[in-house]
Amino acid sequence: MRVLVTGFLGRMGSTSAKMVVDHEGFELVALVNTDLDQHVDAVTAWSKEAPVFASIEEAIEQVDIDVAIDFTVPAAAFANTKYYIDHNIHPVIGTTGFTDEEIDQLTQLSAAKKLGGLIAPNFAIGSVLMQIFSAKAAKYLPDVEITEIHHNQKLDAPSGTAEKTAKLIYEARGEHVSGHPDEKETMPGARGADFHGIRIHSLRLPGYNSHQIVQFGGVGEALTIRQDSFDRSSYMPGVALAVEKVANLQGLVYGLEHLLDD
Repeated sequence: MRVLVTGFLGRMGSTSAKMVVDHEGFELVALVNTDLDQHVDAVTAWSKEAPVFASIEEAIEQVDIDVAIDFTVPAAAFANTKYYIDHNIHPVIGTTGFTDEEIDQLTQLSAAKKLGGLIAPNFAIGSVLMQIFSAKAAKYLPDVEITEIHHNQKLDAPSGTAEKTAKLIYEARGEHVSGHPDEKETMPGARGADFHGIRIHSLRLPGYNSHQIVQFGGVGEALTIRQDSFDRSSYMPGVALAVEKVANLQGLVYGLEHLLDD
């Protein structure tokens, strides 16, 4: 499998590129990042592993690529993914910040070409299981709130994982409002974001990586489902799984759970 990694100078991108180099059956054929001149030493080191390019257009023009792993920034995510699909490259996207409309458009475009791809807000297997378990629990414990904690360099809030978890819970339990019906915020935002009655709280602190707590309350009981990723290596089994399986799909899917065996 010939793999391109876009955003290879970032933390997730560099970890992904190393995974590709070390993984049997994968070949790192191209690396892309926009600000190469600001990372001369890193570019020099990585150029020993694969050709380095300043744009995906340049890379795709010069190298045969099967799969593109993309960990860039929200502003570039949609355009990059569309470009991969337009050029028959299977996208494996870890960049977050897509709107529902953008995902729908990309899904339709990939389905028309029968080209498999994946957008995943989180590649940690434990995170995917947390989302599945939360959706199951919500059928029986509808009062639930989500707290997600990330490092203070994360640009979007809430996280894609929290948003995906909330959507799965909503699909499982429907509309339900937690808390007192007459509650009032004396400080705006104190109760967090509101997604169909599911409150989402985002924390951004140094020293943390990626963590999520889903808390359910019931009559005389409480249930907490928590997942912690302490290091970016926790995402690599999921990224590798995606690279292996996207070619078997008939279109783009949203969420790593679509690639897990029942």
